[in-house]
Amino acid sequence: DKLGERLGTVVEVDWAMRYGQPPSRERLEALSKKGCERILIVPLYPQYSAATTATVNDKAFDALKEMRWQPAIRTVPQYCDDPVYIDALATSLENHLATLDFEPELILTSYHGLPKDYHLKGDPYHCQCYKTTRLLRERLGWPKDRLMVTFQSRFGKAEWLQPYTDETVKALARRGVRRLAVMTPGFVTDCLETLEEIGGENRDYFLEEGGTHFSAVPCLNDTDEGMNVIEAVVRRELMGWI
Repeated sequence: DKLGERLGTVVEVDWAMRYGQPPSRERLEALSKKGCERILIVPLYPQYSAATTATVNDKAFDALKEMRWQPAIRTVPQYCDDPVYIDALATSLENHLATLDFEPELILTSYHGLPKDYHLKGDPYHCQCYKTTRLLRERLGWPKDRLMVTFQSRFGKAEWLQPYTDETVKALARRGVRRLAVMTPGFVTDCLETLEEIGGENRDYFLEEGGTHFSAVPCLNDTDEGMNVIEAVVRRELMGWI
């Protein structure tokens, strides 16, 4: 809704879920029936992975393969290093820290995990996560040991990208860190993996191991900073169309 307000009536804004309702096929068909002949697909993942960005596009293309009259299609690439995105993360983090009654000794940037095998096969996700955190640290002017990369939400028996968020949180508390904040730059909006896994489970791990202060930094969500990112990315990819 907010993106539609920002773009105006010249662009029809719709949404779909990769896993859930409404599905991509349904919304693509609806847009086509409305007369939309040029459609921009916007996977809401700042860092690219074959398991996320690519599968969003795959589902859309699966639907398009069965359409007799196809619209022109563009897809949004990763924006892990876009200055607007980095600025939004920095502003959001600074604003959140200003509301706390303690100063974190360390801040984790926790990204959704991925099987290590994906990385070894050439998936760029791991590198792009580290790049986002590096650029964020440079933007904030912080020392290297102030901001740390970890990976969360692993499951199954295979090895996933490390260091793991939960194990790191526990180890930091055992090492004597008492004040910790965790942000999740790879999530555009808060969800189970941020509210429950970070704000609940990992908070408990930290406090149980001796930590005293913990804060989960909200995602950008539909804040002005968050909307600035999505609008900037969409307007850039619509150049020549509007």
